[in-house]
Amino acid sequence: MSVDPMAYEAQFFGFTPQTCILRVYIAFQDYLFEMMLVVESVILKKLDGIPGCNISSSQIRKCTEKFLLFMKEHFDKLFGKMEEMLLQLVLNIPKNVLLPEDRVHEQYPCSKEEFQALQEELRQLQQQCRAEGAAGQALRAELQEQKVVRAELEKILQWFDGLESICREHGTGNFKESFAFLTQNSKKLQDLLKDVEEKSKKMKEHEQLL
Repeated sequence: MSVDPMAYEAQFFGFTPQTCILRVYIAFQDYLFEMMLVVESVILKKLDGIPGCNISSSQIRKCTEKFLLFMKEHFDKLFGKMEEMLLQLVLNIPKNVLLPEDRVHEQYPCSKEEFQALQEELRQLQQQCRAEGAAGQALRAELQEQKVVRAELEKILQWFDGLESICREHGTGNFKESFAFLTQNSKKLQDLLKDVEEKSKKMKEHEQLL
């Protein structure tokens, strides 16, 4: 069997010539085996009609197998010649023949250097597309983060609006003054809490001494 890939022929036929020849070989071989089985069955029937014949079916089978081996050896030699003829004269596209789908290469020829330049340009464009994709993903992540921050800011604004409403309900109209008043009272409460904690600590130390 030929080892030439014959890619151009495969492009034209839709299958490799070697595959076609292999299928023909298998079909012929199967037909040969079937024919030998038919011959064997005919011989057995003829022998059954001959009185006093002592040839057994196992002997017939051995003879059939020997004849089949003989036929297969000669068949393989003949098929090798047929394969060579088919690959050269039937399933071969001459070097000067150009397929219709490849005529564009004849109209717009491209040198090896130009082809390499196109490949390099394609590689750069692919890298650029990947970089733009990564940048777009980073922007989407940043937008998502901005949405979270915006939601938190809206909560803070709602809290200030609620605090301003409470101040108005208690007669304090200026929010800045109310906030300063709350800050001052919070500082006083923190100082008072600190003083209580210090006194409590001293009392515990005094009780331990007693």
